[in-house]
Amino acid sequence: MSTNELWSHVKPGPPDAILALSDMYAKDTSENKVNLGIGAYRDEHGKPWILPAVQMAKEQLVHDPQANHEYQPISGFPPFTAAACRLLFGEDAASIKEGRLVVNQTISGTGANHVGASFLQHFYSFPTEDKKIYVTDPSWPNHYAIFKAVGLTPTSYPYYDASSRSLAFDKMMSALNDMPDGSVVLLHACAHNPTGVDPTEAQWREMADVFAKKHLFAFFDSAYQGFASGDPAKDAFAVRLFESRGDIGMLVCQSFAKNAGLYGERIGALHVVTGSKEQAEAVGSQLNLIVRSEMSTEPVYGARIVAKILTEPEMRAEWDRNIQTMSQRIIQMRHALFDLLTQRFKTPGTWNHIVDQTGMFSYLGIDEAMCHRLVTEGHIYLVKTGRISMAGLNPGNVEYVASWIDKVVRERANL
Repeated sequence: MSTNELWSHVKPGPPDAILALSDMYAKDTSENKVNLGIGAYRDEHGKPWILPAVQMAKEQLVHDPQANHEYQPISGFPPFTAAACRLLFGEDAASIKEGRLVVNQTISGTGANHVGASFLQHFYSFPTEDKKIYVTDPSWPNHYAIFKAVGLTPTSYPYYDASSRSLAFDKMMSALNDMPDGSVVLLHACAHNPTGVDPTEAQWREMADVFAKKHLFAFFDSAYQGFASGDPAKDAFAVRLFESRGDIGMLVCQSFAKNAGLYGERIGALHVVTGSKEQAEAVGSQLNLIVRSEMSTEPVYGARIVAKILTEPEMRAEWDRNIQTMSQRIIQMRHALFDLLTQRFKTPGTWNHIVDQTGMFSYLGIDEAMCHRLVTEGHIYLVKTGRISMAGLNPGNVEYVASWIDKVVRERANL
């Protein structure tokens, strides 16, 4: 076979929906264009924001003679992993105190999902031959690609009620009770992506009871700790609840892309709760083998930044303020959009879900045809499901966006 024919059988893969939107946005010459597709925080001027706490850490690292470029342990930069697990589980977590928690640094939350799923594929006793992992309907689309890539079978379970634009709690609980005992279930720790709909604390407690009763394994994805409420401890409620019971198998995928603004540094961690120090040592060694075969060791620069932020009091106080700044601006934009739709434009329908939902994303509750018009006519870029990033709204564009939502909703109603 000639080199000209070698790859002739390869067909182009489908473009990533979010990246394709960003590309369309970049090429759009309209002065009114708005990007509500990408899940990255933007300031009130629509610009990327380097957190002041991150800037402080970077400036210190430049002059730190100990901040060399040597390889790190396969499990990651030790000050980072030690601080990351305490942020997530709390200082008094029994699994930390008893040496039962395994922590591996990963390539952000995506890497944590991949390594965690790969570990389960090799070592977990699934109740079905096809190794199902139950995923919220809907969920972050990359969950499906990640799980399939390591040999798991992602299967959706009820989560979002489109008619009420809220949590389908009864249907979800029924589905959990009907799953085979020992099933693996993906849970979003807070600020659910893409719906912005989270269980209440009381509902999390009911869910934990079912997990314990049926020996379900909790596969937590925690990508937005601090974004839902502005309080990292409050946003870790579900993770801490499940860990504190001691009768639920679990792992947690953690990302610092959003809450530290370190999108490109790819800093995350995988946490696996085990039953003993001996189990932790064995699990840790197997995780290291997975990591070693894929990326050898993890990048250290972003890990050094996060470690400083979490362990040095001045920087931690600044980071807490930065989280408040981001979460409160997102909440303000939710209320601004809600007020414009309900008071200024009196848009048909109910819009309480915009302020009831939490975190970076919101499901607007408009159909694909309306979304298409927003993109092609309004130059407002969002995915066809109606999910928008609230961080893409700011005082300079929220009225324009609201006016277009009102326009497409009214004209759709008159068809």
